[in-house]
Amino acid sequence: MGPLQGVRVVELASIGPGPFCAMLLADLGAEVLAVDRPAAERPGWPALFGRGRRRVAVDLKHPDGPGLVLDLVAGADALVEGFRPGVAERLGIGPEACLHRNPRLVYGRVTGWGQDGPLAGAAGHDIDYIALAGALHPIGPAGGPPVPPLNLLGDFGGGGMLLALGVVAALLEAGRSGRGQVVDAAMVDGATLLTTQLHELLAAGLWTDRREANLLDGAAPFYTVYETADGGHLAVGALEPRFWAELLERVGLPAGDLPAQLDRDGWPRVRERLAATFRTRTRDQWCALLEGTDACVAPVLSLLEAPAHPHHRARGTFVEVGGALQPGPAPRFSRTPCATPAPPPGSAADDPAATLAAWGLPPDRVAQLRAAGAVTR
Repeated sequence: MGPLQGVRVVELASIGPGPFCAMLLADLGAEVLAVDRPAAERPGWPALFGRGRRRVAVDLKHPDGPGLVLDLVAGADALVEGFRPGVAERLGIGPEACLHRNPRLVYGRVTGWGQDGPLAGAAGHDIDYIALAGALHPIGPAGGPPVPPLNLLGDFGGGGMLLALGVVAALLEAGRSGRGQVVDAAMVDGATLLTTQLHELLAAGLWTDRREANLLDGAAPFYTVYETADGGHLAVGALEPRFWAELLERVGLPAGDLPAQLDRDGWPRVRERLAATFRTRTRDQWCALLEGTDACVAPVLSLLEAPAHPHHRARGTFVEVGGALQPGPAPRFSRTPCATPAPPPGSAADDPAATLAAWGLPPDRVAQLRAAGAVTR
């Protein structure tokens, strides 16, 4: 099931964008084997990113650990890792060693700052990468500091998803050339890439380099969030003139009584009128009137509310995996649909002998590795 069926991927376990990338590849049908950390080094909560793949715990600092990874690489199409630059090389499982073992291998790596550059060796997190990318500065109120958009832009959009695209692209090229290569996915690069449209608007003179002063940053009354009578919120995205006209008609505000849509000087007045209007009904009452129309209005749902929305239910956007409700695989494929992911294995769910045998390692070799402590589960 899935368009990547038949592709084999070794994942060197990490946190954040690395396992997210591996989850995406597994969702799309790849056979992913996670080379996990010893149990004492793993988090104690259920890792939803771990769905859809088998795992084997390997001590990479054990003399026999890197050799096992190279054995697995010999039968793989790709490897993904999220170490700091130079760590995989010091362990003996960097690109040179892996591509020597398997010249067709796609070696995917994700870091915050990239494999080179002045900051390559520095620690950081999503907020740091999007700050340097220019992606954090535009988000937030005019009178306050920038507001972090969780860790969605750097870790996942600019990191894990970018790496998944890079791995798939390199696999496609390897199918033509017979040669592997290294994919260097830097979260700062990916977050910068996500700002391309803002740079286009800036170059066209349609964007001001200040917060809450532009079409898409909450300043425009037709692209912002309003509070309702019950303390809920509505997201309004009526950008196009005809959508804006429909919104005003449906909420009962005559367009002739308001400044023109693109009259920036009139935006505060329009926003005040709309805010007062939306406070007259509850969120659900407004949704009954506006949702599903060309007024471009949607309820702002919490993480707990979103799965119950009728649209998500109809499309099966959320799935239950191992008793945990979570977003399902995407995108959708007409001929090679993705299967519902298998739950992440528990601490003792995967038998190392069976798992490694499926990757071509003989039972006596696995027994030797376990006895030596290189394989810890």
